[in-house]
Amino acid sequence: MRLLVVEDDRDLNRQIVSALEEAGYAVDRAYDGEEGHFLGDTEPYDAVVLDIGLPKKDGIAVLQEWRAAGRKMPVLILTARDRWSDKVQGFDSGADDYVAKPFHMEEVLARIRALLRRAAGHATSDIVCGPVRLDTRAGRVVVDGAAVKLTSHEYRLLAYLMHHTGRVISRTELVEHLYDQDFDRDSNTIEVFVGRLRKKLGVDMIQTVRGLGYLMTPPEPAAPASKPAR
Repeated sequence: MRLLVVEDDRDLNRQIVSALEEAGYAVDRAYDGEEGHFLGDTEPYDAVVLDIGLPKKDGIAVLQEWRAAGRKMPVLILTARDRWSDKVQGFDSGADDYVAKPFHMEEVLARIRALLRRAAGHATSDIVCGPVRLDTRAGRVVVDGAAVKLTSHEYRLLAYLMHHTGRVISRTELVEHLYDQDFDRDSNTIEVFVGRLRKKLGVDMIQTVRGLGYLMTPPEPAAPASKPAR
C-alpha cells in the first residue's frame, strides 16, 4: 500500500514516514501544499496524511482541489488540538478522519489501517481469504494457523491483493501502489514476488489472468472422493 505524507515540519514528517515504512507501507513525502497537491493529483495513493497548516497552499485548499478533481483516496488530516474549526472544515472539505497534535504515532497507524480497510470494504484488522489470514495491525501472515515469514515487498504485495480480493489487479497497478516515488520500478519484479509468495503460502490462491494481471481468490474446495462401485 502506498501513502503520501504532507507535513511541513521536517522532523515530524520524518517520524511519520519512518513509522509508516516500518509498518510495511511505501511512503512518499511533501513539505508544502503545492508539492503535496501535485503528488496527490498525479499519483495513485491508497491514503494521505495531510497537515492543515502548510506553506504555499494550506491543507484545506489542497483537499478541496483533490476532491473537486475527483480524487477519492482516504485523507487523514492533522490539526492543532485547540482548533476544532479546522476539524469541521476538514470534514466538510472531504477529509475521512483527523488526528489532533500532539499525537501518539500508534494512533496515526491505527487510523490509517482503519481508513485502508474501510476503503476496501473490510470491517476488522484481520483480512481472511481461504486459509490465509493477514493481521494488518501486527503485520503478520498466517496460513492454516502457521505463521509465514515474508519480506517487506512480499508483504506489501500480499496485503494489496488481500485488500482487493476478488478483483483482477494489473501489474501496472501493483507497481504504482507497492513502490514509493524513488524506487526503480520494474513490472517484471512483480512476477518474481508473486512466484515467491505462491511458494511461501503453499496454497493456490493467486491466479494469473493472462493479459490482465493477478486475481486473489480462496482455493477451490477439493472434489469429494468417488465411492467405489459395489
